[in-house]
Amino acid sequence: MVVPRVFLVLLATLPGVPAAAQDTAMVQGGIYQRPYLVAAGRTAVGGYVEGNANYFRTDGIGEGLSMELRRFNVFLFSSVGRRLRFTSELEFEHGVEEIALETALVDFTITPSLIVRGGILLPPIGAFNVNHDGPRYEFVDRPLVSTRIIPATLSEIGFGIHGRLAPRGLALSYDAYLTNGLGDGVLLNDTGRTDFPSGKHPERFGEDNNGSPALSGRIAAHSRRLGGSEIGLSYYGGIYNTYRIEGETVDAKRWLSLLAVDWAATIRGVSLRGETVWASIDVPDHLAELMGDRQWGIYLDAVTTVWRPRIRGLPDPEVNLAVRLERVDFNRGRFSSTDLKIYDEINAVTAGIAFRPAAGTVFRANYRRESSRDAQGNPPSRTGGFQFGFAAYF
Repeated sequence: MVVPRVFLVLLATLPGVPAAAQDTAMVQGGIYQRPYLVAAGRTAVGGYVEGNANYFRTDGIGEGLSMELRRFNVFLFSSVGRRLRFTSELEFEHGVEEIALETALVDFTITPSLIVRGGILLPPIGAFNVNHDGPRYEFVDRPLVSTRIIPATLSEIGFGIHGRLAPRGLALSYDAYLTNGLGDGVLLNDTGRTDFPSGKHPERFGEDNNGSPALSGRIAAHSRRLGGSEIGLSYYGGIYNTYRIEGETVDAKRWLSLLAVDWAATIRGVSLRGETVWASIDVPDHLAELMGDRQWGIYLDAVTTVWRPRIRGLPDPEVNLAVRLERVDFNRGRFSSTDLKIYDEINAVTAGIAFRPAAGTVFRANYRRESSRDAQGNPPSRTGGFQFGFAAYF
């Protein structure tokens, strides 16, 4: 399956197209743009729950219908003082199979243009890693590029600064952080390729595996005149391998980097958002062709409201139609011996319908088609199926 050419043409035109967005909030403030904080006092508790049912078949073979409580997340916020605020998120995934502290940070506001942040934070690699709460999306699954190349959700311990500026007609935001970074699992893992998510080592909240912090940052422009359109550029980079043990050098320093562009706009009632990422990983020369030293991916969501029914007790219910196009390439390049293209890629299309009885609650039905090819480019494996689910803030 090939991503339609019109998809790429549309992406090229986004920055200059007027829009009237449904949500004009900036990506940067995502952790504070949650319903439980609307009327919060000094301390507030909230969260969200997300569940779904799946029925998929791969090359005609399936395992029937399965259901899961995918996430149950608890938020805790406290306004510690006039210039201090604390926020955290505790995540339970797949029931209680995985329990993780996703954020636990303190913000100290010097001015709105300069805020110091420290703790367990979300590096701003693209928009999705910061704004990924399930109730915000009409799709059951998260984008491939944001989970298989960008290792969302990525939480790391660190510190840095962020803030906003407001020149005429625009809002500009910036973020810059130093964190412990990803580890050896980027290369040493069970996937058979370089894999950023596998670099999230369990000890990253307690120590850096190589004593060399990773640098991440994002700058973004947000235009109210264009209906809340936003475009952001972000970077994440650092040394990932353990290159010295007890002061002795055991390997060369090996770098990785992620460069991402994200965007959001509304054109004639259709809300668009997505991101593109290019990844580069320094691997030993004899493994570069096998494991992959360059990756890239892209996704685009398009959502439009088709019906606003009148239902007693519900102020603004709506029914939305949604389409997602996505592609990831885990090994950009060609085989040196044959000069043939290296594949190892996934293309997918998802169509969905969603009912929102309230802004922070969504019931959704998706149909997904996916094709994946191995590195040699053999005939693709095809997967198709249905997903039904819900997500709600509380």
